[in-house]
Amino acid sequence: MTLLKLQHIMSNEIAKRAFLSRPPEPPSNVLINDPFQGIYIGNTKIFKVPFSWTFANVTNPHIAVVGITGAGKSYFVKTFLIRANYVWGTNAVIIDWAAEYKAWVKQSGGTIVSLGKGDYINIMDLSGMKPLDRVKQILTAFDILTDIGMYPEQKRLTEEALEQAYVNGGFNLSERAPDNVDAPTIKDAISLLEEHLQEGTYEYPAELENAIYRLRQFAREGEDYFARKSTLNLSKIAESGMVDIDLSGLPDERFRALAALFILQTLKERMRVEGWSESKGIKTMVVLDEAWKVASDEKSDAIMIVREGRKYQFGLIVASQNPTDINEAIFSNVGTTFMLRIKFEKFMNYLQGSMNFSEFIRSEISKFGVGQAAVNMAFQTAQHFPEIFILGRIKGEEPLYVYTLDMADILTQSELSAGIMQRDYQFEGDELKNKFIEYNVTSEVINAIFAQLDAQKRSMKMLDFIRLMKENGVNNNDLVTFLKSISIEDTLIARIISASGS
Repeated sequence: MTLLKLQHIMSNEIAKRAFLSRPPEPPSNVLINDPFQGIYIGNTKIFKVPFSWTFANVTNPHIAVVGITGAGKSYFVKTFLIRANYVWGTNAVIIDWAAEYKAWVKQSGGTIVSLGKGDYINIMDLSGMKPLDRVKQILTAFDILTDIGMYPEQKRLTEEALEQAYVNGGFNLSERAPDNVDAPTIKDAISLLEEHLQEGTYEYPAELENAIYRLRQFAREGEDYFARKSTLNLSKIAESGMVDIDLSGLPDERFRALAALFILQTLKERMRVEGWSESKGIKTMVVLDEAWKVASDEKSDAIMIVREGRKYQFGLIVASQNPTDINEAIFSNVGTTFMLRIKFEKFMNYLQGSMNFSEFIRSEISKFGVGQAAVNMAFQTAQHFPEIFILGRIKGEEPLYVYTLDMADILTQSELSAGIMQRDYQFEGDELKNKFIEYNVTSEVINAIFAQLDAQKRSMKMLDFIRLMKENGVNNNDLVTFLKSISIEDTLIARIISASGS
């Protein structure tokens, strides 16, 4: 006969006993949704429940995706967009900093807008807006990208010149303009300022000269990407299927950020003009990937889309390696956050502090492989189950090709035995390719590198990989940046670069 023994146990000891703990997953009736009104993402890790995302359950349709290079961010975004199009007919506008989505959008039959490579945007285009509103938007963009806010006289002169350019073009400043009427350009505003300077009657000519200089930065011959007639129909951009705004051909971050801000401003206005419709689902998803300057500033229209998007059936997907690059107003208000592999402790601390998840979840995130994710959902009503859970792996439309860099040739035997250093690093294939594009590696070289990786079953020793990169023209500075982006410690990076030779 078995005896039952009673013990006095503290509550914190009871909490450690798994059989008395609630499993860290929502119930299946929350995870499994109508396939005609939800997007299948993958199965949960613990109970293998198929999870389909729908905005009907959460506070808003906006999504944040965070994770290191190669963790599967772009793979998730592509999967989400193509399924949203299947389910709801959702349009997508991708503000593509490094041409990361360009080939995929082209292959999917979408539209490519390549700024700096033959396409132009006139930032004074109205797309049915009032000229006064567009002038305010242009000045807001300059406020974000330059220090014009510190020089109120220059800002006033610029504002007056932009308004006068519209008036001279036959526009009423306080009336919405027809979509088919050509707007003036900032070259017209510059000409007005130059005429004012030549008159010699202005009391502060230095202020006038500086105002002219600021505008000329975006209108010089050969760099007048925003001062010529637009090559795309901005009024139709949010209803054109899949659109990739490729910013990689622009010369620097200021130009890319100005383009991104203008696109967001235009989309926000179209969103308000179109209003709510009876059609179900999300009309348009806007993707911001690694656009830190645009996603981090309080004045950015990305924040306005987050605040107003739900009622107009617009959604925002913001993706970044660094969650602290995403403005708190965006990050704290998105309906769903997908956390892929995170390595830096400060980023993990930020996420855990923001979402208050357990040490168990934190430990799981630090061990993620490519395509694994923790999902945090802000439900519309208070729930009595966990709002965060683990996905076994994102299940996309295409196979998830994982490439592995083995550190065995750089770590000492004692480090390998002790397990104190990470043995290998894994990457999703397209994200690894896009890293090469950032370093201006040609497509021929990229194909050659991947041919060697594929020949070795998508696995290579780290030193062999670094030597291969060097042989194909990637310099040490870019290699160091790459190694840092995958969270390798500085001391180990120095060892890798040294061991790989000059």
